[in-house]
Formats: sequence, C-alpha cells, structure tokens
Amino acid sequence: MDILNLTGRKRETYQIQLEYSLLWECALGIAAITNTPLIKTLDKPPAYWTDIRNSAPKELLQHLDFVEKNNTWKALLQLLHKKPFIQLSEFTTYIEDLPNIDLKFICLPFIGTHYQEIRHSAAIGVQTAMKEMQRLTNEHPYLPHYIAFICQVDGNLLKEHLIYVMTGWYGTVINNWPEKLLAILQTDYEAKKLMAEKMESEEFVEWATGGVTYIPEPSIHTVILIPQYIYRPWNIEADIEGAKVFYYPIANESISPNDKYTPNHFFVLKHKALGDEVRMRIIKMLNEHDRTLQELTSQLNIGKSTIHHHLKILRAAKLVETFQSKYSLKRNALEGLAKELDLYLNQ
Repeated sequence: MDILNLTGRKRETYQIQLEYSLLWECALGIAAITNTPLIKTLDKPPAYWTDIRNSAPKELLQHLDFVEKNNTWKALLQLLHKKPFIQLSEFTTYIEDLPNIDLKFICLPFIGTHYQEIRHSAAIGVQTAMKEMQRLTNEHPYLPHYIAFICQVDGNLLKEHLIYVMTGWYGTVINNWPEKLLAILQTDYEAKKLMAEKMESEEFVEWATGGVTYIPEPSIHTVILIPQYIYRPWNIEADIEGAKVFYYPIANESISPNDKYTPNHFFVLKHKALGDEVRMRIIKMLNEHDRTLQELTSQLNIGKSTIHHHLKILRAAKLVETFQSKYSLKRNALEGLAKELDLYLNQ
C-alpha cells in the first residue's frame, strides 16, 4: 500500500548529553579486570592486568573476586548516574548516607518504565517481584543472578564492598596518573562537544561510538555519552530512567592531546576504504539500495571472495553494515566525512 506523507512534523529524536569523570574510569576499570572472558580482547595487554593484580592489596583482590562473582561493577555504574560526582569522597559519602532500600532500588537494573513498581518491590525484599524481574531478564547473561544478589544481600555489607572496591581501585590504579588520565578524557570530551554542534543526534552517536547505530526509542529522550580509556576498544551500553548510555572508547588522537596532527583512527580507515575503485563502485551500488553478496558479485562481475574482502574493509571502516543477509550503506558515516575533515583541520 502506498502512503502519502502529508505531515509537516519531523521524526522526533533524542538529545545528547556529554559527561566525563575519573570516577567513570574507575568503575569501568573494575568492570574490565573482572570480565575474564573479555579481558584478552582489550587494548591493554594481559601483562597490564597481571601487574595490577600483583601490586594490589590482598583485600582489594578479595573484593575484585566478589565483583567477578556478583557483577557489582553494575551497581557502581548505576549509582554514579544519580548525580554529577566530582570527588571520590562525594561518591562514597553518598553511598554511606543512602537508606538500604534506596541503595538496592538504584542498584537494581532499570528494565522499563512500566516495571518500576516491581523494581521497588524487589528492593524491599518481595520474592515474587524479584522472580518477576529475573523472568523479564532471563535471556540476559548475568542480570538474573545479579538481581537475586542485590535483593538478598545485606545492605550494609553491600555498602562496605562498593566503597572499598571503588576506593581501593582508585588508590591502586587511578592515582598513578590522575592528571594525565583526566587530560585524556577531557580532550576527547572537548572534541566530541565540538562535533556535536555540527551533527544531528543520531549521526553524532554513530560517529562518537565508532559505528553504533542507535535509532530513537519511544521512552528515550536523552543519550548520554561518556568517554572511557580502560575498556577500549569496546562500547558499553546501558539503560537508565529516560536515557540510553554509551561508555564509548576514546579516540586515538585524544591519547596524545598535544599532537594536533594525529587524525582519528576511523577517519583514516574511512578514507583508506574509499581509496579504491571497486569499493567506490560498491558504495554507489549500496547507495541505490541494499544488496546481497551475490547481487554485488553478479553486477560487478568480480569473484565472490574478492568482493567479500572489499566488503570486509568497508565494514571495518564502519561505512557498511549487514542486516538480514544484505549489505547496506551507513549514510551517516559517509555524510559526516566532510565534518570530520573540518574538525581535524581546524582543531
């Protein structure tokens, strides 16, 4: 059925909110070192994490084991979203002063506006509410266990744990280079702030995260972007009330803020990907409509393995993505190239 669009309204989208803090880096570092299956994929080499464990106090190691068992890094991130904490002491005092029920409610995951009453009931110890939250998250790899832990743990013990692991990590890792780390985070924040003024919200999220396409959802009015160094190259996605959060990996050029000639890694990859006649032809074909590998192969009259290689390069540059066995052009990434060049030349 054909539809005539007679409305003058634009599709609603979300607002962008940028934040940065050493406290986010602290909580994400705790998350990283306790994510054993993922740790080998991080930018930091395995020796880096081994050195931290070798130099950490015994009690901190015990708390890190507790984090790994119960995923309490999630609780730290949930709590950090409650207000803009500047100093670690502000954060620990906030935790100390929270009533235990409020603490548990904040630590429990936000799973939707319609389930807030269930979340509150679970926080006060209602078993049926806890089980319902577990049922609603049963396809998630760790949330059902995490929900049971938060609901059943002694509130004072949870407070002591969260305060110690955060303070211990800050003292052992963050305090080794706080000024330099803060400068790196601030440099990335400032660069993103400049680009946010040049791009539409959805285009900006895709650029800042290095390729994440996030389409507006009915209940999401804000997307919060938080730069992180410790969990590179991964984006970490989270939901809080009314907002989607991306803890995104800082750009390479932010690590050397005094070198203004270092270009963005993905910016370089995009231009390299476009510097080939076959790949430019693929881009033009995908600009017309999405296509399968077979369709591209047939029209270009080039071997399937060769086309697949070119598509791999385009995907690595975040210019092309796949959906339901078809390749599609990431138009925001392509259209943002001129803005990225302007930012690079004039920053």
